[in-house]
Amino acid sequence: MDRIANAFAQARSEDRACFIPYVCACDPDFETSVSICQEMVDIGVDLLEIGVPFSDPLADGLTNQLAAQRALDSGSTHGKVFELVRRVRERGDVPIVLYTYYNLIFSQGIESYVQDAKAAGVDGLLTLDLPPEEAGELVESCRKHGLSNIFIIAPTTPHKRIPLIVESGSGFVYYVSREGVTGTRDQVVVGLQEAVDRIKEYSKLPIVVGFGISSQDHVREVSSVADGVVVGSAIVNCIPENIDDICLIPSAIGRKVRELMTGLH
Repeated sequence: MDRIANAFAQARSEDRACFIPYVCACDPDFETSVSICQEMVDIGVDLLEIGVPFSDPLADGLTNQLAAQRALDSGSTHGKVFELVRRVRERGDVPIVLYTYYNLIFSQGIESYVQDAKAAGVDGLLTLDLPPEEAGELVESCRKHGLSNIFIIAPTTPHKRIPLIVESGSGFVYYVSREGVTGTRDQVVVGLQEAVDRIKEYSKLPIVVGFGISSQDHVREVSSVADGVVVGSAIVNCIPENIDDICLIPSAIGRKVRELMTGLH
């Protein structure tokens, strides 16, 4: 069963975009992270994007850098990330994509990592710093084991590279809505419709937009153009805001996610 394809098909049948929240695994600790993800699944998010904690997250802004640091300080490991996925998978069939960096995969052995991810219940890998020109071994392994490879297209991506990127990718295409790193922004970048249309010239994969989307209005604007909307920092910010009483974090994130999801309709 292709859970990612099913999620986008279900959203299309309801004439809306998919809502995709991002959180970092094991932030602020393992059990709270499990509760956060289970809360979002119970609310009815369409797909979960779970960050793998990394000491040098070059695509992330301060909010997600601090999230990764909290997770590492709490003792996050590869094993705990996969155990988190297994615990969330017990809750249902929501697709799960790991947001990660190539060294975290390569250092474990590509084939071994992909097998472990698949066994845990992962549906796809979004490897931030791996261009398709260098991704052959990972793409081959993921295809063999039934995992999607999600690649990024940015505003600075040359037009001629788009066919190469979408040919290597599967699951969906991730369009970074602005230059720079993750983080909340005051407004959605202009020219989004044109960018999405340009990608659709070369691919029938769903197009998801992320980076800088932080409000209900942003979700509404992006969902009118794209097949999916990713919100990260605005959700992750609920963790430090409630860090003095971590029992409050899952419900705080639940309220934020519900608020953001109203922008889909």
